[in-house]
Amino acid sequence: MLTFRKAKMSDVETMHELINLYAQKGLMLARSRNSFYEGLREFTVADYDGQVVGAGGLHLLWSDLAEIRALAIHPDYAGQGIGRKLVETLVNEAKEMELPRVFALTYQPEFFSKCGFTEVAMDVLPHKVWRECINCPKFPKCDERAFVLDLND
Repeated sequence: MLTFRKAKMSDVETMHELINLYAQKGLMLARSRNSFYEGLREFTVADYDGQVVGAGGLHLLWSDLAEIRALAIHPDYAGQGIGRKLVETLVNEAKEMELPRVFALTYQPEFFSKCGFTEVAMDVLPHKVWRECINCPKFPKCDERAFVLDLND
């Protein structure tokens, strides 16, 4: 049975391997193991009968904005709607916190469009979004695309 739950320490290695599997293929940005430990409370996992098959984080930036980040589904489970359900779970978490907007920076624009997000120009996002980008090897020539979802609609 598929369930969604907050990540635990025992999930870190699986999340790290999963995200970096896609990063090696150039489909998302790599993340350090340390970033998962430090941000563990942000992460939700898709758990299929005790096995983590997906993960994603909701990173708070300010009182009016959060980022859905590091979203990945194990390749053996891709295309089954788990990613969409994981985004819905993270969006519901943002709504419970009364956030008016969430965004994602992605190399998978079609996926976020199907989840109801709208593409925006990168410079529309507030400067605080970029505070972690300074450490990215692609900074300042980011090639990800920005998508926003208004939660007040």
